[in-house]
Amino acid sequence: MLNRLKVILEETCQDFEVNLTEFNGETDHVHLLVEYPPKVQLSKLINSLKGVSSRLMRKEYPEIHRYLWKGALWSPSYFAGSCGGASLEVLAKYIEQQKRPE
Repeated sequence: MLNRLKVILEETCQDFEVNLTEFNGETDHVHLLVEYPPKVQLSKLINSLKGVSSRLMRKEYPEIHRYLWKGALWSPSYFAGSCGGASLEVLAKYIEQQKRPE
């Protein structure tokens, strides 16, 4: 499911002219490292990423309903941080090292 989710997120990012630099997921959340131009409103990007991925993942994986958060694939919240002080290499390595479920 994480492999398919990554493809969905990459395609959604392309629609916004955004680069999904790094992706990894755990059992209850995902980490994304994205590069986006100033013209992109982060809240609209995230709403689209969540909406499109939720719709497609529910359609393609009906069994996902048992993992839903109060009926929703995603919680209404998200964390976004800028990386002005850290290099992209450091951030990408952090995301790569997250414990991915087997």
